[in-house]
Amino acid sequence: MQALHAPGTVSSVTEWWREAVLYQLYPRSYRDADGDGHGDLGGVLERLDHLEWLGVDAVWLNPTMPSPNADWGYDVADYLGVHPDLGGPAALEALIADAGRRGIRVLLDLVPNHTSEAHPWFADACSGRDAEHRGFYVWADPDPEDPARPPTNWQGVFGGSAWTWHEPTGQWYLHNFLPEQPDLNWWDPRVPAAFGEILTAWAARGVAGFRIDVAHALIHDRHLRDDPPDGAGGVAKRFSMNRPEGHDALRGLRRAADAAGDFLLLGETYVDTVAEVLRFYGDGTDELHLAFNVPFIHRELAAAPMRATVEAVEAGLPPGAWPVWTGSNHDDGRLTTRWADGDEARARCALVLLLTLRGTPVLYYGDELALPDVPVPPERVRDRAGGRDACRTPMPWSAAPGAGFTDAGAEPWLPLGGHAGRDVAAQRADPGSTLQLVRDLIALRRAEPELRTGAYATLPAPPGAWAWRRGTGWAVALNLGEAEVRVEGLAGTVAVATRRARDGERVAGPLALAPAEGVVVRLGWPDEVTA
Repeated sequence: MQALHAPGTVSSVTEWWREAVLYQLYPRSYRDADGDGHGDLGGVLERLDHLEWLGVDAVWLNPTMPSPNADWGYDVADYLGVHPDLGGPAALEALIADAGRRGIRVLLDLVPNHTSEAHPWFADACSGRDAEHRGFYVWADPDPEDPARPPTNWQGVFGGSAWTWHEPTGQWYLHNFLPEQPDLNWWDPRVPAAFGEILTAWAARGVAGFRIDVAHALIHDRHLRDDPPDGAGGVAKRFSMNRPEGHDALRGLRRAADAAGDFLLLGETYVDTVAEVLRFYGDGTDELHLAFNVPFIHRELAAAPMRATVEAVEAGLPPGAWPVWTGSNHDDGRLTTRWADGDEARARCALVLLLTLRGTPVLYYGDELALPDVPVPPERVRDRAGGRDACRTPMPWSAAPGAGFTDAGAEPWLPLGGHAGRDVAAQRADPGSTLQLVRDLIALRRAEPELRTGAYATLPAPPGAWAWRRGTGWAVALNLGEAEVRVEGLAGTVAVATRRARDGERVAGPLALAPAEGVVVRLGWPDEVTA
């Protein structure tokens, strides 16, 4: 099998993220460098060799800022700091510098919807109704006729009312997540101004962008109207979040990002439809650079729904806007479990899909191994929201005790799970592994401009299969059904196949694909596949 990897450097052109492969990692679960059972930034630094070898262009770090960890970093106590458990500011500075030498940019998680209750802003806000930062948060007076009734029917994402009573000042405060995560009041102009300064400060420290947590939720209804029923016994979050005024807030952040230079805004846009996702691009130049397509993540890994979603994005994107595709993350679980039900062959098809669609692919740590979710027994659960620990477990680097995640005998903060053959060392040694497949796909993408920027066009395919062209010289075909299919019109040479024995195969007639099999085809018949 021919090696396709050719290390490169960070592009000097603007909008580098259009041609990049992004890699999301959870620092507490990537590598434990200090032996306390928790991953840290020193551990990420130790594993930059892996990321460089894999060929990724940027890494997004899940929360690194100081936090009491009520929601594992998504309750921020200091927007300009680095959690001491992760190594503090010096560790992040060293990571950014070494990653940059390797041509890898670093993105941070920004949480602008809420702070920790331990943030100095909230501590001050709780000191009295006339406190300097009182307006930084959302407060409401009690109902004179029923003081125990919350101001609205708004429900927290993690359950219960979205309001908590603050006895010392006699008002309720809003928290769309945990009570320890009070919502910021983006109607107060000091809040967007503060986040513009936060962005500018991190850009000056070498950070290449932010993934913006709950970018769809920054603005609440100014009139505190009740959410309407959702038809399933709950409420539809029409007034508590997902407000149209939130786009003004994002436009302000975009202005700060543009002023800071080539700074990426990648938004978590947790909405129900493709049309809603696309609104977060604004006119294509004035809101988010990339908006995560949650409807795509929630689709079944089947040809018809996946194809329809991609076609809707291609048809609806504003001029100049760019798609982003991912199948796993720290909230929704790993694609090998959710999309492929543990089947590695189907997971490989999903990885071909992510790395060959038009747009920016985002891999979640472990995707390159087809890593599944790990069951977490009740006594080891860390996530108060429930269920998300299973996709946040430690990265398996080897078959050694501690899986190469920790090598000091400490108990990992979450269970390691059993990953026979799905560790980095084993898969690096196996030319037919999923890890080698992902590396070769990234290298092929890097080597071939049409696989980075070429237009997408759906090609004819039988039921259960999905085929598309990139530019004029490349095609991809996946069989996501349960029976063998034959795809017409792909004459050329197989460059990369999920079943690696097919690499280099000439295609002259109908292309036969077994269930859970996919190929990337160079159209026409060059003498050989070149890097």
